[in-house]
This record gives sequence, C-alpha cells and structure tokens, in this order.
Amino acid sequence: MIRIVVASGKGGTGKTTVATSLALALDTSNILFLDCDVEAPNAHLFLRPAFEWRQEVGILLPEVDETRCTFCGRCAEVCQFHAIAVIGQNTLVFPELCHGCGSCTLICPENAISESLNVMGLLEAGPTPTGIRFARGIMNVGEPMAVPIIRQLKRWAPTNGWTSDVEAVIVDASPGTSCPVVETAHGADFALLVTEPTPFGLHDLRLMVEVVRDLGIPAGVIINRDGIGNAQVDEFCTEAELPILMRIPLDRQVAQGIAQGKPLVHIRPDYVEPFRQLYTRIRDLVQEKDG
Repeated sequence: MIRIVVASGKGGTGKTTVATSLALALDTSNILFLDCDVEAPNAHLFLRPAFEWRQEVGILLPEVDETRCTFCGRCAEVCQFHAIAVIGQNTLVFPELCHGCGSCTLICPENAISESLNVMGLLEAGPTPTGIRFARGIMNVGEPMAVPIIRQLKRWAPTNGWTSDVEAVIVDASPGTSCPVVETAHGADFALLVTEPTPFGLHDLRLMVEVVRDLGIPAGVIINRDGIGNAQVDEFCTEAELPILMRIPLDRQVAQGIAQGKPLVHIRPDYVEPFRQLYTRIRDLVQEKDG
C-alpha cells in the first residue's frame, strides 16, 4: 500500500482538484481517500460519498477533584503545553491548551485527576458512486486545534475489513505549512505538491518543500494553471531537484466545471490517462527510494 499526501503551501492552487482526479482515474475499488482538511473539507463535493459510518471525535480533558488534590503541582510540572496550573490552593485547567496526552492523570500521586471526552468534531466514512472508499473529519466551529481530529481520522476505519485490500491511500491536506499539514503528511510515502507559476505560488512551494524534506518524504510537483506567471517555479524545481510530474494549463472550461462541482477528469476525460501515468511514476519513485 502506498500513501500519497496531496499538499500545497497556499490555498486555491487546485490541491483538491488534483487529489480527487487522481483517485477517480485509478482502480477506484482499491482506493482510500482521506480528506484531512478538517476545518474546511470539500472533497465530498466532487466525489459525492454516501456516509455510512459516523463517530464523534475529541480528546480527553482532565478534571480535578479538589477534595483529593493536595496541590503538589506535579501535574503542572509534567504538562509541556501549560494546560494545567496550580496557584495556591487552586488547580486550574485550560482546555484550549490541552492536547489530551494524559500525563497529568498518570502522574497525580493522589489519583485526583480523571478524564472526560471533549467532543471536537466528527469522523464520517462511506463509499462513493464509483467505489472509492472515502473518509473525512469535520472540526466543530470554535475548536482551537485540528491536529487531534486529523490524527484520529488517519487511524480510524470501520471494523468490517473496509481497508484490508487498499492499494493506495490518497490524503488531501489542508493548505499552508502549519501543524495540521505536518500531522497530515506524517507517515506518507510521497508528497504531491500542487503549485501555480506565480510569486505567491513559488513562495509557499518553498515553505512546503522544507516541511516534506524535514519529514523525510520524497516529493514531486504539479504546476496548475500552467501558462500564467513566469518561469521561476520551473527554475526553483530544477535547483531543488524536484521533478515536475504534471502540468495543468489554465482552462476556462475547467474552471467553470469545477465551480459547478465537477471533477477535472469528468470535465476533461483526456486527463484520466495522464493521472494514471502520474500514479505509476509516483509508485516508481517510492520504490526507488525504498531500494
């Protein structure tokens, strides 16, 4: 099984367009698609899954029983996120900072700390009309952290063997280079970086390349809206020894179709074979890396 993360340093480059088209172009019965853009998931608009499984998702927050607490401060000492503090005869918990690691509960000598689930969002899964196995996370409005939802989405699957024969996992990341993107990319076999030939596209591509290289993930580039801007993205890819795996020219027909919720490979069926060749190229690059 090969895990491909589709990412971009900025929003609006066509990342979800590429991710959904790649999934649709392959043998969809063996493809798992994860929409990890939990703050604004939109891959379902193109793949149209029928959700059959749902599960609440969140983190365990500490609750302090002050009748047992001796205010020793051990919990505050162990919390690297400063989500719990002891001030005099008070133990304060700051839920917005808590990552649910459970260290405070484990270290409390008086067993004065218990945990309760703080629901942060929802996980949903189901097949698409073409047979793609689709799962996504949705973060509740107002929640401060997307990472716990992404982490649990990547681990979560229905218990009926739904993922037993998957050939490829295509993971749609959120835009940017912050913690949610790092968590999404972690563990991927290959990063497909979508950019555009503009100064903004180049700037954010540079940042994304730093992220995947720090994570040790091999990467290749797709240039979307090819033909606008200048050649600086090409020059950067040459200098950075990043293969340009596909170019998608600026096309008014494509833009209109995507605005109507149509996948690229449905608007332009001639892209099906290039996306299949793209997958073969990625698979070969991963095998070369693994020796």
